[in-house]
Amino acid sequence: MVITSRFPFPLEKGDKLRAYHQIKELSKHFEVHLISTSEIKVEEDHIQELNPYCKSINIFPISILQKVWGAGTKLFNRKPIQVGYFHHYSIQLKINKLLSEIKPDHIYCQLVRSSEYVKNYHDCPKTIDYMDALSKGLERRSLNAKRLSKFVFESEYKRLMNYENSIFEYFEHHTIISKQDKQYIFHKNRDEIVIIPNGVDDSFLEIKNQHPKTVDLVFIGNMSYPPNVTASQFIVNDILPLLSNNLKVKIAGSNPSKEVMKLANTQVEITGYVDDIKEAYRSAKIFVAPMFLGTGLQNKLLEAMALGIPCITTSMANNALGAKPEKEILIADSAESFANQIKRLQDNPELYQLILENGRTFIMENYEWSKVTDKLIQLIRQ
Repeated sequence: MVITSRFPFPLEKGDKLRAYHQIKELSKHFEVHLISTSEIKVEEDHIQELNPYCKSINIFPISILQKVWGAGTKLFNRKPIQVGYFHHYSIQLKINKLLSEIKPDHIYCQLVRSSEYVKNYHDCPKTIDYMDALSKGLERRSLNAKRLSKFVFESEYKRLMNYENSIFEYFEHHTIISKQDKQYIFHKNRDEIVIIPNGVDDSFLEIKNQHPKTVDLVFIGNMSYPPNVTASQFIVNDILPLLSNNLKVKIAGSNPSKEVMKLANTQVEITGYVDDIKEAYRSAKIFVAPMFLGTGLQNKLLEAMALGIPCITTSMANNALGAKPEKEILIADSAESFANQIKRLQDNPELYQLILENGRTFIMENYEWSKVTDKLIQLIRQ
């Protein structure tokens, strides 16, 4: 049984992408029963995307009233607000009924926000996928927040840090996306946490004819996610002024916030959602990912490198990725260093080709979904 806080399709968020591909791989070895809560209506064609891999699919909508009530009640206890946001007694009763009917051999629970639904079920082994160290991500966001937002983020990251520690005891197995994130789970037995990174879909590894390059730089992601919003602003407001006025930038991804939409100008294209995100990657000469907030392994870097787009990112993002600087990826931690690395790739065809080829090989050798999910399959077989 797989429990997720969001239905794993469409693949516009990192947790959805991870769940979708893991379910796809798990279905080759096990009978999979999917249970998802959802803040939005799940379209029938989205359900059809998961049907080939699941024996059963159960979706439990969360209403606006439930979200407000659930989050509000957590203000008066020590549990994280997001746990209250996703956990509701009426849904708990339905999941309890499904547990008694299905009698799973193993439960795989994605993110601590879903853990309340199964933490007290002890008739089979359970695995909690922390995915990211959520508390660390909120701590980083709190450093740049102001007034009420700062207070909320600080309070929530402390709650999450304690919850990530305490929920450890309820599960027999524990997984996380990177070694870097593992170090931010403050439990005495955190060494037991198994690192299971994300991967890339096979379609990103297909070799195609040379694609016309219509822009110089591209950045891709869910554009309502605060770390991506911050990165987009950094590209346009801090990096771009240090480069040629003729340079073109594309910022692509679903749900662009008002802050992102304001960045559009003659040099900067904001696409919003695109049908084939691979085309957005391929349209650019260089992929830049100035990620200073958030945690986890950046799927955008995996995908860009797999498609043969030279990448420049921060030390923090590469700590999770593990690519070799100057051989498989370029590193920058300031606007000046990003601009310098971009100029190096523009002026040095040999360096450009080296980063392109080595980066793609690095992804093929380390980040195919079938390879990275094998650890999870072996863990469940225990």
